[in-house]
Amino acid sequence: MSYTSLLIETCTIQRFTEGVIDDYGNPTLTWADHLTEACRLNANKGRELKFGAEIVVADYRLFLDDVDITEQDRVVLDGKTYEVLLVEEYADSIADHHKQVWMRIAR
Repeated sequence: MSYTSLLIETCTIQRFTEGVIDDYGNPTLTWADHLTEACRLNANKGRELKFGAEIVVADYRLFLDDVDITEQDRVVLDGKTYEVLLVEEYADSIADHHKQVWMRIAR
């Protein structure tokens, strides 16, 4: 069984980008679809992640192939939007293999 056969869901990775020009000539900022990828979402008991002095609890872990995703992105899956907190890259003996993304529901 290959790793990709375990990715049984499809999610959309969104990236914050410049949108249409407003009345003052400035671009508005909006979320735009960046990638649509096979994935697998797992709910967890919670993992504490420390960002400076702030501690955030990640309740979800998303498994992806080696795709372009960063902590500034968000993920939409089954009508729910998740905030990306941490992206961990895993490699085999040759190259990057997959990514595990720690997330929480976007508020």
